[in-house]
Amino acid sequence: MSPCKNSESLSFILLFSFFIFSSCNNLSNYKNLSTSAAVHSCMKIPSRVGITTENQNIPYNGDSTFQGMVFIEGGVFEMGGESSHAESDEFPKHTVVIESFYIDETEVTNLQFQKFVEATGYVTTAEKSPEWDEIKKTLPPGTPKPPDSFFVASSLVFKPSNGPVNLSNYALWWTWKQDANWRQPEGPGSSIVDKLNHPVAHVSWDDAMAYCKWAGKRLPTEAEWEYAARGGLTNAFYPWGNESIEEGNAKANSWEGKFPYFNSLRDGYLKTSPVRTYRPNGYGLYDMAGNVWEWCSDWYNYNYYSSLEGKRITNPQGPSKSYDPQEPFAKKRVLRGGSFLCNDSYCSGYRVSRRMKNTPDTGMEHTGFRCVKDSNK
Repeated sequence: MSPCKNSESLSFILLFSFFIFSSCNNLSNYKNLSTSAAVHSCMKIPSRVGITTENQNIPYNGDSTFQGMVFIEGGVFEMGGESSHAESDEFPKHTVVIESFYIDETEVTNLQFQKFVEATGYVTTAEKSPEWDEIKKTLPPGTPKPPDSFFVASSLVFKPSNGPVNLSNYALWWTWKQDANWRQPEGPGSSIVDKLNHPVAHVSWDDAMAYCKWAGKRLPTEAEWEYAARGGLTNAFYPWGNESIEEGNAKANSWEGKFPYFNSLRDGYLKTSPVRTYRPNGYGLYDMAGNVWEWCSDWYNYNYYSSLEGKRITNPQGPSKSYDPQEPFAKKRVLRGGSFLCNDSYCSGYRVSRRMKNTPDTGMEHTGFRCVKDSNK
């Protein structure tokens, strides 16, 4: 990796490298995957793994309205991969019946999350130090413990490289930063004062669940999320249809140029953008592609779609347990929608069927969420 800069300590770089080596260097776990699929999966998102915060006592704010939400009428759709960019865990396609529900028009913003924190005193995962007793559960038995000095409150921040790099090594553009969190998305010295209408980031699945409890909502299932993202279109690649993201006007906040070192900024932003910046999909939902990845309620299981082949299922809640062949000891939840870092050369996460996963205690600079409500509430 490149030398440490901008007050990044060597400890964070070493800790980051330690967990990357532990989780991503062991491709022998991929007995059922092709080499290309294994490497492609391995290079996506590093895990923080640490303290769990979801059981904090969070009061309901009493808002029973559907303000800021869009009603999605239920229906039937074919869930799963559409194009040559699709990953193996997006197949086979299968028939899903979805009941009507409400979903947030936009990703939860910094302002909305700030009101939640002010009302509850909630402390996010990134603002707490990770714990070795939790971390070692996700690593192969016998993995040595790093020095205690490595366990500090921190989160993962994106830093462009200086030129072309090996895309299988995400340590070349992600860095742990002490005190990076939703309030300071790029670490100490940064702020959300002028980004209150941007999506909140650095939130873990646990953090998103806590917000949902306060708001009287829940996270969408993976099936609900994909159904809403498709916007009423049938077998389309993207929320807007099949036109390439690089054609026509900017359609989403993504990486344009050569990842991870050159961004042409055709869409106007290097990192997060304000919600409602780009045109909504057919259901009136914004940023169902790009900006930040969005947590879903489901466990991630690489083999889940295979278990649904030939079936017609109603309101699937996801698998009963997590399984990622890359990190078989780590329990992971699903993320959807892509982020400002997605590019066809690296991660076409803005496709409606694209699946991503991470441990529920991991928050990053490009990870957020939106909420749903049942239509009968």
